[in-house]
Amino acid sequence: MEVICLEDEAFYMLVEKVVSRLKEKAGKKEDKWISAEEAMTKLRIKIKTTLQKLREEGEIRFSHPEKRIILYDTDSINEYLNKQSSDNI
Repeated sequence: MEVICLEDEAFYMLVEKVVSRLKEKAGKKEDKWISAEEAMTKLRIKIKTTLQKLREEGEIRFSHPEKRIILYDTDSINEYLNKQSSDNI
């Protein structure tokens, strides 16, 4: 077993850094609207047509703010994943 000794001041500085890092990570929120690539990653699908099918069937919500841009709602993706996991039990 190895023992590490620190002066009081160094110890408390280290603790403050750890606490501030934890607060930073806890404060980060997932984006409400994500790209098709991010949605596919989250859903663990590899084919865009599968994503399109989920969109067309109303399984996940989406927004079409511009002609070539489709954004997907992370809440609906999470709901879909939760629904799929409980249906398969």
